[in-house]
Amino acid sequence: MIRQTKFHGEKEIAEEDIYRFESGIPGFLEEKQFCLLPLEETPFFVLQSIETKEVAFIVTNPFDTFRAYEVKLTDEVLSTLQIETEKEVITLVILTIHDPFNQTTANLQAPIILNSDKKIGKQFIMNGNGYMNKHLLIEPREVEQGED
Repeated sequence: MIRQTKFHGEKEIAEEDIYRFESGIPGFLEEKQFCLLPLEETPFFVLQSIETKEVAFIVTNPFDTFRAYEVKLTDEVLSTLQIETEKEVITLVILTIHDPFNQTTANLQAPIILNSDKKIGKQFIMNGNGYMNKHLLIEPREVEQGED
């Protein structure tokens, strides 16, 4: 199916590439279907609503940047997403892009969890673990000293 997207213009999206979010995403509860589109030459993706062009989130794999990041899925999430093995799980975090880019933040408190086999997803809000919804993606020392 052809869909209009926020960052990629008109795009062909295959039915098997659509993730279903039965509960929507907090703040966008009516949005139930999304696809993942790569942002060329970056480690980022767009989680694009199938129905609403303007509803698109820049996301990334948090483990590439936040090495000590941990997500402990609850039994409810495992059941809802029908997760049987760790191989099925894709974990992403939503970014808030700022100008300058070194002020960009990642929401580590509420990762997006996808079951890559069953194509279902959920935003999992973790409480009481010290993670916030605005962690700097690039720590100030990395800007000063460069990437390790």
